[in-house]
Amino acid sequence: MTDITESAPEISLPRAKGMFEAFVTDNKKIGHSFYKLKLTLSGEGAHAFANCIPGQFAELDVSEVPLPPEENIPEDLLDVSQREVLLRRPFSFTDVTVHGDKTVVDIMYCVLGPATLRLTTLKSGDSFSILGPLGNGFHVPEGKKYAILIAGGMGTPPLQHLGKLLVTNHLEIEVTAFAGAKSKNDLPIDGRLDEISIQLGFPIPEFARYGIESIIATDDGSLGYKGFVTDCFVEWLKEKELPAQETIIYSCGPEKMLSRVAQIAQERNIECQVSMERRMACGINLCQGCAVECKVPNSNETIYKMCCQDGPVFDGAEVIFVN
Repeated sequence: MTDITESAPEISLPRAKGMFEAFVTDNKKIGHSFYKLKLTLSGEGAHAFANCIPGQFAELDVSEVPLPPEENIPEDLLDVSQREVLLRRPFSFTDVTVHGDKTVVDIMYCVLGPATLRLTTLKSGDSFSILGPLGNGFHVPEGKKYAILIAGGMGTPPLQHLGKLLVTNHLEIEVTAFAGAKSKNDLPIDGRLDEISIQLGFPIPEFARYGIESIIATDDGSLGYKGFVTDCFVEWLKEKELPAQETIIYSCGPEKMLSRVAQIAQERNIECQVSMERRMACGINLCQGCAVECKVPNSNETIYKMCCQDGPVFDGAEVIFVN
């Protein structure tokens, strides 16, 4: 197990944000279309991101980053690759570590369009503008003894970050992680899945390094449980019979999955926090294009909250999900 005694912020620390220059330390491919980008910040940027809370995000400016050579662009992205990237792109963090007067931020991304294509060309020593840390992240209520992390597709990054801090700062909480995807090739996992780790219940390297039990579900059954990760979770929950008041669910992934997770939590009176995804063009509540419809307590009315400012993490019971 990797040493986790490096400096890690408490989840409830006060936060600062700003626009900073981030330097690329590493940018490696970890799957068919997944990459892990490591950034280093110094000065005020290092101080701001040192206090980053799991679930928060940053807006990256890749407008000046060049495209890869045409022969390195996937055929299905050739047309969209020529689009200008005018707006910043939001990314959450898989990890944030403090090393002296430097803060290192790890970001995982999937190559889906012109912005992420440009990210693949970044190499050690390159730099660009980063705005953050932004939004509201996950929090840990008192009295919890069991934390369940449920990720779908690219929803694993903020839950990896959260898992590390739970293990580091909340020794009283037992953590279990679930990860679901269409197939094993769609799992954003940086590491080899071997039979021994799967048998021991630690098949996901990103969680195993912190001693966190993990369970994989794939729609096609190519790895782990065959079916939706939410169905896998329900079966597991029936066997465990965890006390509802001492349990909390944290989830990030497609909205349809989050809706089902929130429903499961409400049926069992388990507290649930979900990280929502919206097009957050500015990240600072100026464009107001990332609205999330939410219930008004003790009322039949609803209001719209901004994902970039009020979220991206919300109470699962308050969100009106779009299925």
